[in-house]
Amino acid sequence: MSEVAARRLTGLAAVVAAVALIVQVPLYFIYDGPPPDGNVLSRLLIGIVALASLVVFVTAFRELVGRVSPAHAWVGSIAFSTGLVYATITLVSMGLEAGAVIAVDHPIDPTIDVSGTYILYGSISRLMLALFLTALGYAVSRTRLLPRWTGRSAYVLAGINLAFVPSLFFGNDPAFFYAANGWGTTALMGAVLSYWLLAVGVATYRGAARVTPVAESPAVRH
Repeated sequence: MSEVAARRLTGLAAVVAAVALIVQVPLYFIYDGPPPDGNVLSRLLIGIVALASLVVFVTAFRELVGRVSPAHAWVGSIAFSTGLVYATITLVSMGLEAGAVIAVDHPIDPTIDVSGTYILYGSISRLMLALFLTALGYAVSRTRLLPRWTGRSAYVLAGINLAFVPSLFFGNDPAFFYAANGWGTTALMGAVLSYWLLAVGVATYRGAARVTPVAESPAVRH
């Protein structure tokens, strides 16, 4: 894969993931009580699409780092691994929610009733995402493959995610900002990630137009 193709794939995957997350998050706030099954399953399906796109993003980002600076391929691999773990954990959480909703014959609020997802969506996801963002920020700052603001903002978001890791000690009331499944720990952080991904995706895709093609040597031409 060429650097131009890697940049375009990385940017496009980030934009698709971001748009899906932006659509998904408001669906959690439409109903005051237990939402209908259609609402829950729809937002989970959109989330699955977002996370599948995120897997493509972290994979393409690793390829891009290796193309731009082979000496820093190791940090691209860390970003890939932690991003993949984050996506896997969140997909497992969504599967637990969907299974619980499908299994019962009455509406439930899976953010409260599915206790197995509290720490997966909360502290564990926050820590994995912090590691991913730190690795991405380091890769960008060392290789300069993206605008400087992307690396700095990644560090800031990593710090914010780390601040939510202790949320597992603060109960399971979604209305409480800092609860294990609180709106700050989960929904707000998801919204922040989505808009950050959108900005990074656009910057990465546009950066492909500024890549100078590698000149073909005379030996290759002949």
